[in-house]
Amino acid sequence: MLLKQPSMIHQIALQKRWTQVMRSHDHNSSLPLRIFHRVNSTNRRSFTSINCNTPYNLCFLRHGQSTWNRDNRFIGWTDTPLTEDGVLEARVAGRMLRSSGLLFDEAHTSLLRRSIRTVNLVLMEMGQEYIPVYKHWRLNERSYGDLVGLNKKEVVKRFGKDQVKRWRRSYDEPPPKMRDDHEHHPIRDPRYRLMLDEIPASESLKCTRARSKVYWDDVIAPSLRSGKTVLVVGHENNLRSIIMRLEGILPQDIINLSIPRAVPLAYRLDRDLKPMPRADGKFDEATGMLRGTWLGGDEAVQEILDRDDKQVYDTTILQNLEKGSDRDKWRMWTEMAMGRAEDQSFGAHSRCIVNEDEHEADKKVSAV
Repeated sequence: MLLKQPSMIHQIALQKRWTQVMRSHDHNSSLPLRIFHRVNSTNRRSFTSINCNTPYNLCFLRHGQSTWNRDNRFIGWTDTPLTEDGVLEARVAGRMLRSSGLLFDEAHTSLLRRSIRTVNLVLMEMGQEYIPVYKHWRLNERSYGDLVGLNKKEVVKRFGKDQVKRWRRSYDEPPPKMRDDHEHHPIRDPRYRLMLDEIPASESLKCTRARSKVYWDDVIAPSLRSGKTVLVVGHENNLRSIIMRLEGILPQDIINLSIPRAVPLAYRLDRDLKPMPRADGKFDEATGMLRGTWLGGDEAVQEILDRDDKQVYDTTILQNLEKGSDRDKWRMWTEMAMGRAEDQSFGAHSRCIVNEDEHEADKKVSAV
């Protein structure tokens, strides 16, 4: 059974209603709303880890919005927390995965709390809090060196779009090194006190790939080969470094790959841990480079990536696209539709099975 894109058939009425409210959005729309429609309770499973063709299943997920994502600042190893919107993004991602039918055996993430909290929220929504979660610095975001803390658009104005894009997306051109007295230098963070010599002053994607390769080879790949279904929750550049190797993307092409926040990217792998083809036999439409399936849909991912590109590089747009009334409307409507995180309706799949069994038992008792 090959991958299929999540169907929108059961979402049409809901989408039309919400589109009427939000269609006044211009090109500065804060978040594509189709992402949420795909996790409505009426959605049907379109991706499942129960696959007779391969036991090797893998899913990547970038963390939800952090405070510095919201503020458009370079983050790197700085431990910025999730915003309220980031919490919702993580929960929506968990609902997507729950609707997909994927069940994970273990999860892997970084030492940074925006990623750790994302994986916790995702597993909560899936009812899979019981699986082991492994944390390691090799899955941290790349170090942005002396750019850390600076506003991205202001850096574009100062150094130019091409230079900033090379710093952010190229394979082997690192940003300027972080000064030793930088206020956000991770050397002062107690979580790294036993690995001070490992802390980078700046990293290219090539550097990031070198450290993520160690973790992949020593930890993730053996788990996959044993038949475990694995979730990797991380950061854009660390995920790019892993996906680059997985997909065989060339160094000169990787500059064109970006990863959206909080949209699961699911892969089926062959015995050699190489991506199996999508159902349509093509690469994804959002990036044109991947054989994985975006559980939010290619079109919605493309909208997010377009917005993110404008947020950084389009200096004619003065407003912050991560803020504003549109974002507030999205948050309010999503909170209403999702409900409280601790709501019993968000129970584990195991609890649903238990409840169904209890219901059947009650009926039998009543019959007697």
